[in-house]
Amino acid sequence: MDLDAVDLDAVAAIRDERADWRFKGLPADVFGATLGDVAARRLDLFTGGFVGPLVVLDAAALEHNLATMARWCADRGVLLAPHGKTTMAPQLFARQLEHGAWGITAANISQLRVYRAFGVRRVVLANQLVDPAGLRWLAAELAADDTFEFTCWVDSVAGVARMTEALGAVARPVDVLVELGAAGGRTGARDLATALDVGRAAVASPALRLAGVGGYEGALAHDASVAAQSVVDGYLTSLRELAIGLGGLFEVDEPIVTAGGSAYFDQVAARLTEPWPFPVRPVLRSGAYITHDDGFYRGISPFGRTPGAEPFRPALRAWAQVTSRPQPDLALLTLGKRDASFDEGLPEPQVVRGRDGVERPLKAEVTALNDQHAFVRLSGDDVEVGDWVGLGLSHPCTVFDKWPLIPVVEGTTVVDFVRTYF
Repeated sequence: MDLDAVDLDAVAAIRDERADWRFKGLPADVFGATLGDVAARRLDLFTGGFVGPLVVLDAAALEHNLATMARWCADRGVLLAPHGKTTMAPQLFARQLEHGAWGITAANISQLRVYRAFGVRRVVLANQLVDPAGLRWLAAELAADDTFEFTCWVDSVAGVARMTEALGAVARPVDVLVELGAAGGRTGARDLATALDVGRAAVASPALRLAGVGGYEGALAHDASVAAQSVVDGYLTSLRELAIGLGGLFEVDEPIVTAGGSAYFDQVAARLTEPWPFPVRPVLRSGAYITHDDGFYRGISPFGRTPGAEPFRPALRAWAQVTSRPQPDLALLTLGKRDASFDEGLPEPQVVRGRDGVERPLKAEVTALNDQHAFVRLSGDDVEVGDWVGLGLSHPCTVFDKWPLIPVVEGTTVVDFVRTYF
């Protein structure tokens, strides 16, 4: 990676933080030690004093996913600015940049401040930014660091006016991308004519610089059906039309054209790398690939539905103990909504680990989550109070925010910790 793509000293300093009661699941006898020292002890997840529930990251799966996505993007000639909101973990940002990521995507100004605290140099803010206080902070950050590269979105003439008013006279204009939306979608101009007007307004603003176009196809489709893929393709056609329509107005030599969540990035890459009448920078923003999942993305990821493709591997797993067996077909686990995602599917019981330390497959189903309990419907398996159950998780974006510190494991050995900042 570029030597100044991220502040590696700041990232390394995370391991100097002291372990204590703030971090769920840690052994009590490591309190006061640095996270680096705790990792160096290579404690066992089940005999080293950890308490449940726990969510862990598999080191081998992380490396596989990082390398797989980097190779795929390089082979297709697309740049990758993965969405950092998935993990909000600067240690993982550094790994992504090390594997060739062009930048990191943010969703709001508070996330951007975290990125800048760790020296992330190139950021795409995939959202509008009209908050005056946030814009003033951004202008100061741009003025203080001429290596900092930033772009955000605009989708209305009113938004351009608000930005221009808040920024006033600036040392460096703020780069903006015209966002194209669609009926039924999220933000973004709803038609090409409106989007072109937004682009012209940005060019006329002394505080902004028109640097490309962007959008998000994932808000328009939610499954892997032919119909969904057709909707995505139609949207990408419109995004290309907008970029070409603004071609004479761009104020940079290579305008950015960006789209791409973690569900349809194959289609995005294919359309963004078709021939253009002028040079462009095609940028994907897929973020969930780094951990993949055992639910939503497993079912919709391009690698899972493309014959011969090397799939991502799920890197997240939750561990929770059986705390109650009140009925023959019911077990209650010490894991709930405060610990695991549930917005795109409930956790998936996969294995059970008994007192003998042996893991075996578990056929069961989580039927409901309370704040701190999971209801597991059993189908004849002999599960005892005190056993550990390993669960796959769906939608990593709503897992990481529940865990300020996540152990990284090789097998059952803890080899590192990932710190999150939500």
